[in-house]
This record gives sequence, C-alpha cells and structure tokens, in this order.
Amino acid sequence: MSGITSTNHLSPGAAALRHAVLLATGAVMLAPFVWMVSLSIKPPGEIFRASFWPAQFYGVENYTRALTEAPLPRYMGNGLIVCALILSLQIIVCAPCAYALAKLRFPGRDLLFGMVMIGLLLPQQVLSLPLFVLAYQLGILNTYAALVFPYMVSPFGIFLFRQFFRTVPDDVVHAARLDGLSELAIVWRIMVPMALPAIIAFSIFSVVGHWNDLFWPLIAVRDQSLMPPPLGIVAFRNGEAGNDYGPLMAASTLVVLPLVIAFLAAQRWFVEGLTGGSVKQ
Repeated sequence: MSGITSTNHLSPGAAALRHAVLLATGAVMLAPFVWMVSLSIKPPGEIFRASFWPAQFYGVENYTRALTEAPLPRYMGNGLIVCALILSLQIIVCAPCAYALAKLRFPGRDLLFGMVMIGLLLPQQVLSLPLFVLAYQLGILNTYAALVFPYMVSPFGIFLFRQFFRTVPDDVVHAARLDGLSELAIVWRIMVPMALPAIIAFSIFSVVGHWNDLFWPLIAVRDQSLMPPPLGIVAFRNGEAGNDYGPLMAASTLVVLPLVIAFLAAQRWFVEGLTGGSVKQ
C-alpha cells in the first residue's frame, strides 16, 4: 500500500492546475446562460452592446412582455404535465425491468440486457419516423399522449436502476421472499426505497431532457395549447415579439430557471445516485 500515491494529496501546483481547469470549464459552460440573463434585462438599443449590466434597466418590460405576449405560463404548465407523466411511467416500467435483470435468473436475461444497451446507442431521431406512423395509427397525434408515449421505456433508466439494484445484497431479497413478499412487492417496498438516490438522479436527467425537447414535440403537436416550453418559445419568437431579443431571452430565462432550482436542490442525491451503482457490494 505504501507504493500507491493517493489522489487526495496533490502537490500545490497540481491542485492549482486542477482548480484552474475546473474554473475555466465552468466559465465556458456558464457564459451562454449569463449572457442570456444579460440580454433579458437590456432594452432593444443595447442588445448587441458588450456589457453585462445595461445602461438602462429594461428587465421589468422584457419579462412582462414574455409573460403577456405569448401564453408562456401555459407552455410551462404543459412541460410540467408532460415531464411528470413521462417520469412516472418510466419509473413504473423501468424499476421492475431493472430488478428482473439484476436479481432474477431466467433464459435470455443477458440477451435482454444487451438489447437495453443497444437502446442506449440509438438516438431518438432514428426512431422518429416509425414512432410518428405508430402515433398516427393510434390516433393520438396532437395530444398529450403523443408527447408521452415514445418515452415510456427508458433504456438509460433500466441500466441505471439495474446497476444500483445490483449493489443491494442478495440476502435482503431472500429475506423478503421468506417473509412472503411477491417479486413486485420486493421491487416497490424494498428496492425502490433503497434506490432513492438513483431515482432522483434519473429524475433530473429525465425532466431536463424532456423539458428541453424540441424535436419530437415539433412533429407530434400543432395545437398551441399543447406546446411544451421549447416549442412555445419558437412560436413566441415567430409571433408578435419578432426579433425583439429582450422578451425572447426573458422567456428563455424563465423556462431554464425551474431546472436550475431543481438541480441545485437535488445535487447531493444526483451525485450519490450516479456513483452508487459503480461498486458492487
């Protein structure tokens, strides 16, 4: 053990370099969001001026127009409904599938897990045409169901839950069976509560991904009353606001803000959920 150098004891130069790289990376990632907020409080005449704080504060006017010139609250309400439905169905479907792949023994289990891994590699755009045809045949286009049904099964959710369930000792499952619990009861009363960090981490990925999704809603719905936030902002830009970037950036800021708040509130469980399945006990 004496020959192993701990990564927790870095030299001052290495530590400074690591922090400099992290700060630079963070600055690059945050710069577009900071600029978006800056544009949301500027008057039209200062939009292209390279300064964060405007000479004339125009935030009240921009945010008022963002909330009144387009049904932005309606768009955000649609996003909340769609994300909640998708997340609930994903957990209902993924948790039993992940439990079966992690704790049960049956023919074809490895083949099924391989199919899940293949599902992780397929981009959603590849499946858009068959999904559109299926939605048309089911008669659910231009409804909430059209926005939800392509995402009911999440290969990433199955993979993440499976990795976390594998860290649960088999003795816990055997003891639950001896107590008379069915396999589904074990999933919902034993495994899911123990996997709460993984569920929170997956929830953040799911909500962020579908809250920001533009491609599929652009195909699936036409009614403005059903549009989620990204599609609503596109309609907002093409409406009365035109190329007035102040209200447009104010609307974008209001759409992003709930995600930022949710992530900051759940970041501890997010990290724990992603790392919890990395070591099998």
